[in-house]
Amino acid sequence: MVTKTDFPADFLWGASTASYQIEGAHDVDGRAPSIWDMFSHTPGKTLNGETGDIACDHYHRYSEDVALMKKAGLGAYRFSISWSRVMPEGRGAVNEAGLDFYDRLVDELLANGVAPWACLYHWDLPLALHNSGLGWPSRDIVPLFADYAGLMAKRLGDRVGHWATFNEPGVFAYLGYAVGIHAPGIRDYNAWLDTIHNVNLSHGAAVRRLRADLPATARIGAVPNVQPSLPASGSEADKRAAALLDAGWNRGFPEPVYLGRYDPIMREQLGDRIRPGDEEAIHTKLDFFGLNHYSPMYAKASGDDFGFRMTDPPEGVETTLMGWHVLPSGFRDTLVHVSERYGAPVYVTENGVADEAGPGPDGKVDDPIRVSYLDRYLGALVEARTAGADVRGYFVWSMTDNFEWAMGFKPRFGITHIDYATQKRTPKSSYHWLAGLTGAA
Repeated sequence: MVTKTDFPADFLWGASTASYQIEGAHDVDGRAPSIWDMFSHTPGKTLNGETGDIACDHYHRYSEDVALMKKAGLGAYRFSISWSRVMPEGRGAVNEAGLDFYDRLVDELLANGVAPWACLYHWDLPLALHNSGLGWPSRDIVPLFADYAGLMAKRLGDRVGHWATFNEPGVFAYLGYAVGIHAPGIRDYNAWLDTIHNVNLSHGAAVRRLRADLPATARIGAVPNVQPSLPASGSEADKRAAALLDAGWNRGFPEPVYLGRYDPIMREQLGDRIRPGDEEAIHTKLDFFGLNHYSPMYAKASGDDFGFRMTDPPEGVETTLMGWHVLPSGFRDTLVHVSERYGAPVYVTENGVADEAGPGPDGKVDDPIRVSYLDRYLGALVEARTAGADVRGYFVWSMTDNFEWAMGFKPRFGITHIDYATQKRTPKSSYHWLAGLTGAA
């Protein structure tokens, strides 16, 4: 098993969450609906019709959650901001009560020695923008996102030193706008391509606004997902499908953002969406690469415009509750690839595993599946560092169990168990194991 001595003294240990998945308080203190409020309240869209209306009630219980972070020895907490909590319409009027919540959260983190890492967007677009035709398929969203970035920079920039624009843009673009199994439930090839490019343009505009409004010491990055894209078979058609999936899911965001140019496959698909000067507008120097990674993915050829569809891992391999292939060597290779290709310090901003572990007769929550997964994946991280990858930190997903999007509350990703009926927090065995790596236990 990995031990504390496998990591340098300045290695950053943290945990990540997302606003809609944990905050609850969906209609409290002026917060307006996001696309996930709309989607989760639509019959048949989520498991058992579950929603994030209450979730972990982090909005009211953040002090308790921060205390658990401190006790675990975590040095950082990556949270996302609910755009519709601070700007109910996504533009125009500002909601002071919503901003006050993030003030309180940041101050609580700092008081407990936990560095706040803010992510501007983790999938919960203000519903008002979507309903007005100003969602991600519209290029008109670009200045609106920049204005939102500027608002948060001016409000929290004196205390928050690390900022990210988007969390997993490849995922929300595909699941939300291509296949429609996530909010806002759109299934359209062109909407998917529009979303990819407009998110990239919004990133570039937001980074420039952040640079203008934050102290010079602030560190700005992005949080792409990168996963090996593998063909479901040895056929040439499936190999081509895997390349197409890789271009849209893995490369569509980091290539223009970090390198200033689209992948050739993506460039061909985007066509005249890319106007003169767009790639220059997207690209600006960033201070870190936030990598989210869980597993490889598999692709089969399809006869539609996409040319691929995602499929299950091959039979016989170890998979998680989510059906994802457990492959630590793929994590190691991805870390090396990302470090070499994009040239920025890498922080693993999400990695973890879902299970269904709950309290035993003694009230303790034993989650050996998670301990085994984290141990093996952190071992792969150590191997990547040995191979030269500049990996400087690791944020586990997630600090608490949470609303897992369309899968509701069944999958539990947290190192802290949440009893959703009582909101009782119970640190799991994985929490204590991780505390041993940080030196807190």
